[in-house]
Amino acid sequence: MIKLKSATGCMLAGILLFQCTGCSIMKKSEDTSITSIQDLTGKKIGTQLGTTGNIYAEDIEESSVQTFIKGRDAISALKQEKIDAVIIDSEPAKVFISENEGLKILSEPFVEEEYSIAYSKDNEELGAKIDSALETLKANGTLDEIKTHWIGDEADQISYQSDTSKPHKNGKIIMATNAEFPPYESKNGEDIIGIDIDMMNAVCDELGMELEIKNMQFDSIIPSITSGKVDVGVAGISITSEREEQVAFTQSYAISNQVVIILDEDIETEE
Repeated sequence: MIKLKSATGCMLAGILLFQCTGCSIMKKSEDTSITSIQDLTGKKIGTQLGTTGNIYAEDIEESSVQTFIKGRDAISALKQEKIDAVIIDSEPAKVFISENEGLKILSEPFVEEEYSIAYSKDNEELGAKIDSALETLKANGTLDEIKTHWIGDEADQISYQSDTSKPHKNGKIIMATNAEFPPYESKNGEDIIGIDIDMMNAVCDELGMELEIKNMQFDSIIPSITSGKVDVGVAGISITSEREEQVAFTQSYAISNQVVIILDEDIETEE
């Protein structure tokens, strides 16, 4: 098992998918090859700033972690061999792999996590309403249908169409997101599209509310909630103890894995 540097790492170890009893890992500073999770010890790892991937990477013993504002920037650094690996969520990883020759995902997942909607601890009423709407969307199949348009071999990237027959007179939800996380949210021209956008439009249909989206850096989302600039944060956000100290969370709406992207040594990469 990867040796972790802090108490936080010890807590995270309980949810890691890889296990090893009575083993130790030697430093491999001279060997940059990565064939398993254990090989991350002592490596240069890229992550997106403020993500759980960033948190997990910081706790890998002897690792050197470089943070990037965008996941795509971490991928670019990997292709240029400035870093040895990128830790990121599985669905964006698949998109990056499809767009960049010479990369692959380790078959061994790094950690499993659930995505939830973050909201202010001072707005329990809104949280309860969103939870109720999510229950309805799960029960009637709408949430699953939304996901099929964005995930899988038959994904057509057709966005959810809001139900115009339902009045939206119950106010507005201002949603913060980071449109650098396909297929959950990404830019399409001036529009922001993806699973999280469709889901929140469906939630607003259920609640009779309008949706306003604000795009920002990922690590600005929770501060924007606590300051009252936005009502919710929806950007593939998983629950951590540190985040729970600042905001509240709804029930989960998706399950994902953190995975490791590395160079495919069988394919020539960029210089």
